[in-house]
Amino acid sequence: MEIQRLGNLTTSLGECPVWHGQQLWLLDCREGLIHALDPDTGEVTARHEAPPPLGSFAFNGDDGDCIVLALKEEIAALNLRDGKLRSLARIEASSPHLRLNDGISLADGSFVVGTMHVFRAPDEPPLGGLYRLDTGLKLHKLDDGLGITNGPCVNPVNGRLHVADSAARVIYSYAIAADGTLADKQVFVPTGVHDSGPDGCTFDSEGGLWTALVRTGALARFDMQGRLTHKIELPVAYPSALCFGGPAMADLFVTSIRDSGRLSATGPLDGAVLKLTELGYQGDARPVCRMPL
Repeated sequence: MEIQRLGNLTTSLGECPVWHGQQLWLLDCREGLIHALDPDTGEVTARHEAPPPLGSFAFNGDDGDCIVLALKEEIAALNLRDGKLRSLARIEASSPHLRLNDGISLADGSFVVGTMHVFRAPDEPPLGGLYRLDTGLKLHKLDDGLGITNGPCVNPVNGRLHVADSAARVIYSYAIAADGTLADKQVFVPTGVHDSGPDGCTFDSEGGLWTALVRTGALARFDMQGRLTHKIELPVAYPSALCFGGPAMADLFVTSIRDSGRLSATGPLDGAVLKLTELGYQGDARPVCRMPL
């Protein structure tokens, strides 16, 4: 295995890497920027702006001209050709300390995204929850009680949705019903034993879940039974999210944090994008949303 820096891009809050169109796309959530990088050189090939803070995004349709984007408390569509932003839905909760966070497109074309509610009192329940925007642009609340939602991803082997709560230091697993609702919520793995909450997550093709242990500067892989199989120390203080990509979907790209507003680091690679090769695993490209935009 080899770990290298990809290009010279430094983000404040690098998040949500997505492999699309043979390029690596990612967010700088605090700065309101969407970047596309050449996966070999790290050269920035495209840059788009949206109102910060950004949470996550997914491409809509096959032409790559539009993305579904999680903003503070609403889901919007951003046209990458002309920069026009269109509001699609707004969550019912609002607070200065609440915002939409990580999300993913599902195989049916919908978009699932969760909230993060920080600076809560110890006995204060979190606002927001986990939401699904369906292809008719109707917003459904799927679950609540999640403090910091991260890493939603679907196991390619058994089709279950996995969602991390970084505040609770737990990754949950759900069955997805045909109508898009969730059932059979289970604890997949608690990560407190690894001294960190789980941040971004992704699956390899064997059903192994990879997550960023944001507090300890490492990645972990868990098998389908939740057993730790790999732990990889990284040269950054706060890895945030990851995805598979590359010609054979066998490279792992990792974003990191330099200054999130709550976490900050000043190391030479903090905020950089890392590329891990020769892991011996590969992933699958994500589906795109199918919103009528």
